Amino acid sequence: MKPIAELLEKTLSKSPYWAEARYHRRNSQALQVQKGLVKQAKSNLTSGVGIRVLVDGAWGFSSTSDLNPQALEKALKLAIECAKSLSQLKKTQVKSLPAARLARGEFSIPGYDALKTMPLEQKLQAVLKAEEMTRKNSTLIQSSTCVYNELFEDKVIVTTDGANASSKLARNEIKLGAIASKDGEMAESHESVGRTGSWDCLFDRSSLNEMSENAAKLAVDLLSAPKIPGGTATLILSPAMVGLLSHEAIGHTVEADFVLSGSVAKDKIGTQVASPLVTMSDSGTVQGIEHSGGELLVDDEGVLTQKTTIIKNGILNSYLHNRESAAIFGVEPTGNGRAWLYYDEPLIRMRNTYIEPGNQSLEEIISSTKDGYLVDCPLGGQADATGEFMFGAQKVTKIENGKLTKMYRGATISGQAFEVLSTVDAVSKEFILDLGSGYCGKGQPAKVDAGGPYIRCRATIGGVQE
Repeated sequence: MKPIAELLEKTLSKSPYWAEARYHRRNSQALQVQKGLVKQAKSNLTSGVGIRVLVDGAWGFSSTSDLNPQALEKALKLAIECAKSLSQLKKTQVKSLPAARLARGEFSIPGYDALKTMPLEQKLQAVLKAEEMTRKNSTLIQSSTCVYNELFEDKVIVTTDGANASSKLARNEIKLGAIASKDGEMAESHESVGRTGSWDCLFDRSSLNEMSENAAKLAVDLLSAPKIPGGTATLILSPAMVGLLSHEAIGHTVEADFVLSGSVAKDKIGTQVASPLVTMSDSGTVQGIEHSGGELLVDDEGVLTQKTTIIKNGILNSYLHNRESAAIFGVEPTGNGRAWLYYDEPLIRMRNTYIEPGNQSLEEIISSTKDGYLVDCPLGGQADATGEFMFGAQKVTKIENGKLTKMYRGATISGQAFEVLSTVDAVSKEFILDLGSGYCGKGQPAKVDAGGPYIRCRATIGGVQE
């Protein structure tokens, strides 16, 4: 993509102000099968350039899908005009951007070419087979669905202060759903995985056949499971539930733009916000984990991504920053500036957010739990800037005297995230990133991942009161 980089550099050379040009080409493909029928098979290609400038403390932005030099120069002029107009009305706290670890060169994540050359028909046949296996696993399965999505991302980011990076990566995900029915009762289950890489990366933990079997079995098992009684309880949260808590209830509160707006994390740097057993990070790459769903080498401001320790041994250590917020707080950018498409401006977004593993095994944690629940299979939920959250879980298993006993039919867990993390008294050495499928929303979508170890804590679990 050298010719594009040269074109963007030439365009920005005409700017008397700090400027950034970001070329983005995305090819997306989606397949959906339900009850043996192909419901969706589509492909989409989008490409263009977004240009952003900073003039007297005000941002200007313009974009174009036309890559000829005249169109790019026009977009630059429009961005400058917008910034100048806004500078008369509203100025940011930033007159100039801080120095950063800017990326130069080519940055590619393995798997792009392998996934690109794999025939779409082969992927469709796999999706058809997975849906059929799920549906035929039991006569109690009334409906099943299999969805496959993939994105091929090609980017070039150039800034007037030195970034010049070309990158490419492929993200893909597969989701299975099953609905079981018996005697008027219905139960639903989901299995999903999302990665950055090739087709095979999706199945490094479970094969597609195993995912189909698991989705069907859980739906059937839930049919006969009782509803859970409510109340405050000791919970062992699975890596997927830990990821949901880390991302939704903690991660968003430490995004610096939310902090500036008054989130619960404001003015908390250096204070105890969790148990000393809790260390939480957000990173573009995760040591020991390949092809995570939020893997990223360069952000959309041309900054090299890095590991940011949000909470260290229970102490709030850092917020997540783009270049603008880093200037406001007087710190280094953390590589969290991300934009969904070329016509979107970069926002502060997470990548891979997780609690670091501990030293105990899951077996040890369960055996030392006299009375509690093992909570797994998240169903999403909600959280707000105060850290209050409520999440759903498909599968909850009772723990009695250190043994797993009966399974309950789903629940909600709720609480204030920092208060819940302050009760953590056990952290497992098992570690999984388990939320790579789906999207994070914050004005724009973003592909992320989250997870961690199993943790034991106290929170409210909701269900039917006994």
